[in-house]
Amino acid sequence: MPLIQSQSLLFRALEEARPGAIWQKLFGEFWPSYRRWYLQGGEAARPYYLPCLRALRKHMPELLPTFDKLAELAGGGDLEARFLSLFCPPPYVTACSQLVWLGEQPLLVRNYDYPPQLCEGVILKTAWNGRQVIGLSDCVWGLLDGINEDGLAVSLSFGGRLDVGEGFGVPLVLRYVLETCTRTEEASAALARVPVHMSYNVTVVDRGGDFATVYLAPGKSGEISRMAAATNHQQKVEWHQHARATSTVERLRQLMLMVEDTTLSSEALIASFLRPPIYSTAFARGLGTLYSAAYWPTEGRADFFWPGVTWSQSFADFELGERLIQFGNSPQPHHITRATDLREETGK
Repeated sequence: MPLIQSQSLLFRALEEARPGAIWQKLFGEFWPSYRRWYLQGGEAARPYYLPCLRALRKHMPELLPTFDKLAELAGGGDLEARFLSLFCPPPYVTACSQLVWLGEQPLLVRNYDYPPQLCEGVILKTAWNGRQVIGLSDCVWGLLDGINEDGLAVSLSFGGRLDVGEGFGVPLVLRYVLETCTRTEEASAALARVPVHMSYNVTVVDRGGDFATVYLAPGKSGEISRMAAATNHQQKVEWHQHARATSTVERLRQLMLMVEDTTLSSEALIASFLRPPIYSTAFARGLGTLYSAAYWPTEGRADFFWPGVTWSQSFADFELGERLIQFGNSPQPHHITRATDLREETGK
């Protein structure tokens, strides 16, 4: 069986309390790629500036001062501002696994599965609205997962549906939750309220151990559940091709077995995220595990880890720097749909 070539991704840890030169440099670095992605269906396929602004003002008004500042740092252009609103962006598909564990102390563990060339790899610490936040950046100011200084941790995974509607890209909704919420109850309510453009599962846990998984879908309010784990379907599998390609059912089954195992330690649980079926080396089809993260709400700590590498960050001790992570050398699978084929169905 042929092997894919090794790939790598540079992970960087950056800190900037208020939007400024560091964020502006990041935007300049990523904007050419994001511009191509945002305009892939033509500029007319994206909403005009005023609908974007109205949607932000209606659903996430607390973010408006930061949005205005970031749009200014991005050059003040119409297209840049429309992109930064993340209102009705192009569709995109990930894999991912996430689990809340209530053993020795509350813990949220997740794997992020995606093509390396499409991940920013930026661990960003901010205090844009006065509340400190640490998380993995996406779309330059959204988040794939993260934690705030009040001990609220969140993580997203794709929800397994192809439908696209009017709403926000979910990374910005995660940013909104961590900027404005302190407990799972209010975070779940915000997630259920804010419209999203695709289906996602967002798992939340707070310092007190209260947790939820909110099933998001376009055109409807989010469904709040007491599920401690999520992969890439919701109540049932609807996109069977994607489910087979990503082993979403098998991964969820394994996660639930761990949730129910009262003898499991946090060390053993975290180690399991570096082993199949949860850990993926399927870079040949574009959805291998790029990083794993363990969020500790009571400690205000985030541990990012890979096979043989751990990088701990916290609000008390945030380490600037970088780590170059190598991927690849996995067998190319047979009879499994590639991520490129999946993206053809969704337009990404």
